[in-house]
Amino acid sequence: SLRGSWRLRSGNGSVSLRAEVPGCVHTALLRRGLIQDPYYRFNDVMYRWISLDNWTYSRTFKTPFDVRKWQKVNLVFEGVDTVAQILLNNVTLGRTDNMFNRYSFDITSVIQEVNFVEVRFLSAVSYAAEQSRCHKAHSIPPACPPPVQKGECHVNFIRKEQCSFSWDWGPSFPTQGIWKDVRIEAYNHYHLIYFSLTPFFVKSAQQWCLEVESVFDIASSKSVAVLVTVDIPKLQTQQTFNVKLQPGEGSIVLHVNINKVRSSAVEAWWPNGHGKQTGYNMTTTFMMEAGCQIEKFSKVYFRTVELVQEPIPGSPGLSFYFRINGRPIFIKGSNWIPADSFQDRVTYDTLRLLLKSAADANMNALRVWGGGVYEQDEFYDICDEIGIMIWQDFMFACALYPTDQNYLESVRAEVSHQVLRLKSHPSIILWSGNNENEAALASNWFSIPHADIGVYIKDYVTLYVKNIREIVLTEDKSRPFVASSPTNGLESVKEGWLSRDPYDTHYGDTHFYDYNSDCWNWTMYPKTRFASEYGFQSWPSFSTIEKVSSPEDWSYTSNFSLHRQHHEGGNIQMLQEIGRHFKLPQSPDPVKQFKDMIYLTQVMQAQCIKTETEFYRFSQSEIINGEGHTMGALYWQLNDIWQAPSWASLEYGGKWKLLHYFAQNFFAPLLPVAYEDKGMLHIYGVSDLHVDHKLTLRVVVHAWSSLEPVCTLVKEGVTVKAQSAVPIYKESISDLLERCRNCTRKSCVITFCLVGEDGLRSPTNHYFLSSLKDAAGLEKTQLSASVSKQDDLYIFVLQTTAIAPFVSLDVGSIKGRFSDNGFLMTEKKKMVVFYPWEPTSVEELESSLILTSLLDVV
Repeated sequence: SLRGSWRLRSGNGSVSLRAEVPGCVHTALLRRGLIQDPYYRFNDVMYRWISLDNWTYSRTFKTPFDVRKWQKVNLVFEGVDTVAQILLNNVTLGRTDNMFNRYSFDITSVIQEVNFVEVRFLSAVSYAAEQSRCHKAHSIPPACPPPVQKGECHVNFIRKEQCSFSWDWGPSFPTQGIWKDVRIEAYNHYHLIYFSLTPFFVKSAQQWCLEVESVFDIASSKSVAVLVTVDIPKLQTQQTFNVKLQPGEGSIVLHVNINKVRSSAVEAWWPNGHGKQTGYNMTTTFMMEAGCQIEKFSKVYFRTVELVQEPIPGSPGLSFYFRINGRPIFIKGSNWIPADSFQDRVTYDTLRLLLKSAADANMNALRVWGGGVYEQDEFYDICDEIGIMIWQDFMFACALYPTDQNYLESVRAEVSHQVLRLKSHPSIILWSGNNENEAALASNWFSIPHADIGVYIKDYVTLYVKNIREIVLTEDKSRPFVASSPTNGLESVKEGWLSRDPYDTHYGDTHFYDYNSDCWNWTMYPKTRFASEYGFQSWPSFSTIEKVSSPEDWSYTSNFSLHRQHHEGGNIQMLQEIGRHFKLPQSPDPVKQFKDMIYLTQVMQAQCIKTETEFYRFSQSEIINGEGHTMGALYWQLNDIWQAPSWASLEYGGKWKLLHYFAQNFFAPLLPVAYEDKGMLHIYGVSDLHVDHKLTLRVVVHAWSSLEPVCTLVKEGVTVKAQSAVPIYKESISDLLERCRNCTRKSCVITFCLVGEDGLRSPTNHYFLSSLKDAAGLEKTQLSASVSKQDDLYIFVLQTTAIAPFVSLDVGSIKGRFSDNGFLMTEKKKMVVFYPWEPTSVEELESSLILTSLLDVV
């Protein structure tokens, strides 16, 4: 391994320092104390010089073996970010220009006892500009990001993390560095490069079969005979193969039939909430004539996936849903972006915390969005382990791309490498060619003259269909592929891969954003087959902002607050959404006003996305005016890349926003959902459970002015059907108000839940009959909490003197999460559990706790 300490120097040699590999220039400078935290205040702009310079990594190393005894020696880079010249002992081995590729250089004739290796980087920013300049054929838009993003130009000309040149939720830090493993490999005879496992269920034989693919490099000049043994003890399956490998690089594909008797007993891999994530230990042994052997230990998972696009009775168009192991699954989750601008800071623990938080909020899927990176192996390992399905984009987003020969060759290598690296993961259920590029062409985002559009359509088909799709279909026959998101699926294919309207609700998936309408009104949302992106912004907690700001920044209209907002008009849009339903903060104390604003943006975001997601969930079993059968809800976005206003539900560092607590409820396996239509209140029972349940629906009406319920309705014997959404209750609002002692829309609120036997219980849901700024009878409450320790957890007992909407518990920067938060408190007492992610104490929690409810905003 060549991990560890390297030398790093700037272009003219004026800056020279020690740097860790894997790593990048920014983190190296930070570690040595040569720069401040790049995320602090305005540093993203102040430190622009770093990415405009050309840096060089170098080190010497002793060869730990006798070079003469090995037929072949390679220098292997798992990831180089991005444009570099690689030298060993002053001999140029080659160049790199794709962050997502693996590079292997033959150094058999160059390596000595003591070696000097150099990686000379070129600024990604100047390289992208140069590539764009050299592209004479036709312009490839967009040239630059909107000014509000403070980013760099021509990112579509470099195979690098697209959001590293800025995005509408993230800063511009076009890094340089050796971002993944680097090592020397020496071997005789042969070497295993890739090893992958793909399960298939053979319906005719009612038997599982496993495709085992191995990619080898054969170092000898003649073919090599190998004896391969595959052993899965738990499934009493053992098979032996004799294969011949030809000189050079090549692959062998073996088909292993799982023991017929055991095949029926195979425990499949299921998504979170639908079963276990069983994996089986497997040993593969490669024995050579020369007596050397390779042993490969792996975990094999069995699951099937189908993307179903079929006609639906009573609806034009086609369905769009996933069947896992033959069972239709409603997809619940969010969209994943890179967890940091500096990938070397994304540790196993970072990933584990974020992904575990997704599973804890009842999610079963995430979309790895196409403007980031193909995630590290550990990311997919964790998803396999906890049952998070992955919709995997290829790394192309919101842009058109060149299709010259060099570019296509680089992309082909990238796609081939990534598919081989990732296809064994049961968590990955779909490959998708790009993010929003079909829509960009169909809606003509870049104002391309009508006469020229044909050239760009040809480029589009060349890149995503003739190259990417072709490789995916060759390398991986076990999962579906779509060319873009949003797309009309098979309809897009029929229309030549570019549909007239990729946002059509009757086909494929949709992305939907609208910041000008009332987000509490469900009729504004598309009754789509699959909602793969939708969302609203909010600000992260004060404790998160505080780490990267100074006191003069703590106001909603400060330069800092403007600087951090990368979405045009974003801060004003949040104000407008809040203003529809809440009173805006008027505190004379600017810091108090800022904190109140932060709280309200989080309340607003949570309530908006709750309304929208519940709409998608209750639409899964019905067709209304030809629309419906919605089978997926992935909101934008799960996580944050830095501390700033964004669409995320998890802040940078992992802290849960109120939205994430709401998600735990609106994605619950069993949930009653209410909506109003033409004066009628409708309640649906939504279930992801595998069997029907007879339940009791409790509908409780409260006056805002009293903790005693005004009236309670209990409906028994309500059947909530397995994996569907069914109407279980309806009543006109006027009847309900009359029935409940002259409640008015402004003076009362409705709460409801489903209760069954054996402790089966839904979360308690709520429905507001008016905007809370108009609520009559709400009183300021005295909220108090006592904290105690129980085993490794902490128990908070809350007390209130009046009904309290949106009760928020915040313990600042103490890492951990609560069992519930942002709730409507309608009882005197409530118990909330705190799950710490690091050691803390009762005293620490008590002194950090800030309790807020809606009436604390003044």
